[in-house]
Amino acid sequence: MRQAPGIRRQIVQSVAVMALGIIFLSVFGSYVFYAIAVAYLPDSISETWIPSRVEMIWIFCTIIAALGMALFVAIRLSRRILTPLNSVAYSLREVAQGKLNARARMDQHAMGETAQLVSDFNAMAERLEYMTREREFWNAAIAHELRTPVTILRGRLQGLAEGVFSPSSELFEGLLRQVEGLNRLIEDLRVLSLNDSGHLELQRVEVCLAEEIRAVIETFATALNARGIILKQELDTTLQVYCDAIRIRQALMALLENARQHADPGALTVRLYSSGTSCYLSVEDEGPGIPAEAANYVFEAFRRVDPSRSRTSGGSGLGLAVVKAVVEAHGGYVVCQPSGRGGTIFVLSWPIRQV
Repeated sequence: MRQAPGIRRQIVQSVAVMALGIIFLSVFGSYVFYAIAVAYLPDSISETWIPSRVEMIWIFCTIIAALGMALFVAIRLSRRILTPLNSVAYSLREVAQGKLNARARMDQHAMGETAQLVSDFNAMAERLEYMTREREFWNAAIAHELRTPVTILRGRLQGLAEGVFSPSSELFEGLLRQVEGLNRLIEDLRVLSLNDSGHLELQRVEVCLAEEIRAVIETFATALNARGIILKQELDTTLQVYCDAIRIRQALMALLENARQHADPGALTVRLYSSGTSCYLSVEDEGPGIPAEAANYVFEAFRRVDPSRSRTSGGSGLGLAVVKAVVEAHGGYVVCQPSGRGGTIFVLSWPIRQV
């Protein structure tokens, strides 16, 4: 697409054309006028400095023509410059009043900079509207995620206070699990908020990452085995990685918890390896897999592949978003793709050494 000339260039061109037109009209027109007057109306030419009646008519007509030409150029320029600016100004007032769906109108005659201004304003308005919708969605989602454990805690504690429930170790363990769930949710929200604001700090040290991963796997082994999921390890025990081991463990725990909730019974393989200057950590299951269209938003907060899943079976919807935040804070990336065994493989990659 050919880019429209800038405002400065078009103003210079328009004024130059107008000036040349007026000069041509004055000079060439005067030659034509006097040529005709000498040939057909010789008595109409004044011999003094005071113009004759015919010459006055010619001067008046020339002035009118020059003014008309200048007015045409001024209207044309003002339409190209002021119309988009007025549209942006009007839309800005609407946005300031809370009408986030306001958009500036793109005039077909708009110049380069004004057309770009309209385009940038509309992009900004769309982004602002999107962020507002996302904020509303986040507020509703957070309230929904907090409601269930808080309601359970309130009901159990009220039952204890009123004597409906008898104190027991099982009851207190259930309450403790709800508190731990709230703590994980709050920590996930804190990580995502810090990452979005650019303040997610990492405590990087050089560690044998295989040992850290093995400790996480041992913690999850019992819960995964209860779901019929058998953990397999393929870890490079010689790999020394410069990273925040606590955050990497947090990301791995989120992936294992995601597998515990959604993966079919079978093998779950955790791999740690390197290639070139990058470290790779992957988690691969055997099903049921994630649809290709869902892979585009699976790392977004509160975006579940199956919206019908409840909080109990589907988690908070923050785990994979935390994984992405942690890996990006390390200067890496995470991908979700189909595995060769009918399941899904999550691959985390980041530099082995700090650049």
